Amino acid sequence: MVTSFATGNPGRMKTEIYLRVDGVGHAVAVDARSTVLDVLRERLGVTSVKKGCDHGQCGSCTVLTNGRRTLSCLSLAIAQDGAEITTAAGLGSGGRTHPVQQAFLEHDAFQCGYCTPGQVCSAVGVIDELARGWPSAAAADVAADPEPSAAEVAERMSGNLCRCGAYAHIVPAVLQAATDRAPMDGAGR
Repeated sequence: MVTSFATGNPGRMKTEIYLRVDGVGHAVAVDARSTVLDVLRERLGVTSVKKGCDHGQCGSCTVLTNGRRTLSCLSLAIAQDGAEITTAAGLGSGGRTHPVQQAFLEHDAFQCGYCTPGQVCSAVGVIDELARGWPSAAAADVAADPEPSAAEVAERMSGNLCRCGAYAHIVPAVLQAATDRAPMDGAGR
């Protein structure tokens, strides 16, 4: 990490960080107040991540940071130096659609599509949490019942809002992807 004064404004410091976004490395100088969302969209041109509320309340900006779902609007970029960030655009491999993306397509789990990238990244995170046996408010003992219920998926996806109301299709899509799951990382391998 290299810190320097921004050119022309001695009161503003820039710090160079390294992010690996969708498999591509980037060294970028950021202001200490920059969020991951703003760095992705404004500095790196990654527009698959959406800015919804910018307050961590809608989930449109959800990405996978080192494999865990993260609200990129609440995460400071400087704190993610060296992180592996996967967006919905970076899921899948070798030109293949990620199983969660495929389930969203098969279940028509989107309408306007604005929240879809965040929903997909969150769903990948949910499936990983289920595979790891992490508890939730809907199921304290995931290991006792490894097949998730609609209530379990709805609880875990509750941080992602869809203003169009596609929940009736999103939950079945996540259930299908969770049921069909084989061990997979964020890239769908």
